[in-house]
Amino acid sequence: MKRNIILAALLVMTLQTAFAQEEAKEFAYIYRISLTDKNGAIGLDNPLELLSQKALDRRQRQGLTLDESDRPVNPKYVKKIQKLAQVIGTSRWMNTVLVRVTDTTVVDKIVDLKFVSGAHKVWTSTGKEEELPERGKYATAFTESDSTDNYYGKGFRQISVMGGDSLHAAGFRGQGMTIAVIDGGYCNADVIPSIKKINILGTRDFVCEPRPNIYFDTSHGTGVLSCMGLNEPNVFVGTAPEASFWLLRSEDGRTEQEVEEDYWVMAAEFADSVGVDVINTSLGYNNFDDHVTSHVYRDLDGHTAFISKAASMLADKGVVLVCSAGNSGDDVWKLITPPADADNVITVGALNRQLVNANFSSLGPSYDGRIKPDIMAIGNPSYLMYGEGEIIRANGTSFSSPTACGMVACLWQALPHLTARELIDVVRRSGDNSQHPDNVYGYGLPNFWHAYIKNLARR
Repeated sequence: MKRNIILAALLVMTLQTAFAQEEAKEFAYIYRISLTDKNGAIGLDNPLELLSQKALDRRQRQGLTLDESDRPVNPKYVKKIQKLAQVIGTSRWMNTVLVRVTDTTVVDKIVDLKFVSGAHKVWTSTGKEEELPERGKYATAFTESDSTDNYYGKGFRQISVMGGDSLHAAGFRGQGMTIAVIDGGYCNADVIPSIKKINILGTRDFVCEPRPNIYFDTSHGTGVLSCMGLNEPNVFVGTAPEASFWLLRSEDGRTEQEVEEDYWVMAAEFADSVGVDVINTSLGYNNFDDHVTSHVYRDLDGHTAFISKAASMLADKGVVLVCSAGNSGDDVWKLITPPADADNVITVGALNRQLVNANFSSLGPSYDGRIKPDIMAIGNPSYLMYGEGEIIRANGTSFSSPTACGMVACLWQALPHLTARELIDVVRRSGDNSQHPDNVYGYGLPNFWHAYIKNLARR
């Protein structure tokens, strides 16, 4: 009996200690602060204060002008908010400010500011934030079994079914085009010899708190990049081997919360500002850790989800967004995931090697009735290179999307007179299902060589 009493007392003490530690633990929150206006922000008189010359040139070629959304958030408003909370980012397109707080009563003070129209919590700390990835091992050379007799190596079929080899043979391999990859991390992309050959212009991390090095994180972005940029003849040649790339991180793999949409929007704005032509994103959001905040079907109208609102703006800024449809075709959700529902983007589903839709490839339509996905590409499986430095097979619209994206960049190189909206239309019309598009295959498998020949004659 005495022993049981002692054990019970120890248990109580242990629980009291645990509760005390939990109470002492400081939780943090991130809020999206919406502003009422941009009064006092930089105007449109000096465009170079807003965008790079490369970005301005891209817009000028397409007859696009700057508008109110290109003006930054009012810096005076930001300074006033900074006096109350830590500002971790802003969105000029959405006129919002992201703040991190440990005391939520501070948010009430921010909302009381006359230039603030509202606040929405988008992130709550979970205790996983301090977990940092370790750089994995990687191969430094290919083996004899990696080599093939074909110039494209193991990537031949996924490029040839789209007429990509013919477009490349005509000299259009992405030279002069800039592609931004918005993803979750690029493990070993800075050290794997084959990937180091890719023309990477720079990196940027938009996640709070930023990782010490995005090259230590997940291999997902490495695989996406390889589908486009790898250039190893007879082993693997990607769909845009002569393009230049920006590697941007918006995905926080430790949690799934709304703030990742904010990070993505900031990454897209950055991509626009430095003058990229095409963006690939193999990310999608519908089911968050806090299920109350998860998206529902009625949100998939291209203008409800925060990420989709921004994605729908890209074509009007002269940028083509290529995004994965999602891998929910064989689960309860089944549908595309934002930003795949956005207007004027190219949403890509996945085909198997026999060119039949993969059962996991997400379906349409958008809530407002638009055909989704837009096109298809091989993604079951795709050949690519992950952070281990080896050519592997992997399934997912995550990889059918960049396979198509690289070809979109090459086609735009070949047809530079097209606007972003026109290019999207040309790609759709080149699909083998374009005469009767549906919400499984969209407009079908595009043929980029036929699109080039057809539209070259119309110039």
